[in-house]
Amino acid sequence: MSFAEVIDPQFGTFFMGNAPVKQLATGFDWVEGPVWFGDAGCLLFSDIPNNRIMRWTPSEGVSIYREPSNYSNGHTRDLQGRLISCEHGTRQVTRTEHDGSVTVIADEFEGKRLNSPNDVVVKSDGSIWFSDPHYGIMTNYEGFKSDQELPCNVYCVNPDTGQIEAKVTDMACPNGLAFSPDENTLYVADTGTMFDENAERCIKAYSVSDQSGVLKDGKAFHTINPGCADGIRVDTDGNVWSSAADGVHCISPDGNLLGKILVPELVSNICFGGRAKHELYITATTSVYRVILNRAGVQRP
Repeated sequence: MSFAEVIDPQFGTFFMGNAPVKQLATGFDWVEGPVWFGDAGCLLFSDIPNNRIMRWTPSEGVSIYREPSNYSNGHTRDLQGRLISCEHGTRQVTRTEHDGSVTVIADEFEGKRLNSPNDVVVKSDGSIWFSDPHYGIMTNYEGFKSDQELPCNVYCVNPDTGQIEAKVTDMACPNGLAFSPDENTLYVADTGTMFDENAERCIKAYSVSDQSGVLKDGKAFHTINPGCADGIRVDTDGNVWSSAADGVHCISPDGNLLGKILVPELVSNICFGGRAKHELYITATTSVYRVILNRAGVQRP
């Protein structure tokens, strides 16, 4: 497999012998936030600098799903299958209802505007967890240059009350996030302060102590090299799949690198999709790629 670097022998079993990394679409400026809609048979992803959300299907290829998109970045689906989006331009997290209308889920914390919500996941209890680094307000490239009013945190939105709580407050710039299959661990990628080449960048693991979502014991889990972790996902065996400068890295639940999927562009984010959640979709700088795996991703819903 010329597209894979096998470090642990078990990683070699994660692939189908005749299923290479395939470029599905290209010509974008900076793609991010892939999310699979199985009921619609499509992938949505952000082309952030061009202020649009794109749609890809196997039969029709690429089309525009939403333009303008308020410089949307990360996306997921909630337990009702609705699109949840992080918007740099409006500095908010939104939900697209089934009728197409848009509801604001979060745009401030303790009376101050959010920075630029980046990535988002939904827990099985319906709570919405999102990261809020400052990348989207530091320049005009992925949003609007603005003053930062809050630290860069990870927040949780209560699905019943709409109350927002800061859950992770000890990172420079939290980015991608994912829960373990049993939801007892929250993984968060810290991509470091913008323009600071010496910033600490690693994936941290936080223990989820009870049903209320209290976090404790944030510990370094793995450091990506080369590059840094941006988007992360987890498969059904608890392996963590992370974006990297040279592709996608697969890390065991105990933090050891199992191997790499090599991609010719800087990878920003990933998601599992397809009929059996066995296809890994990869957003990488100007292109979207896919590789079919002998592995399935955790999906909520």
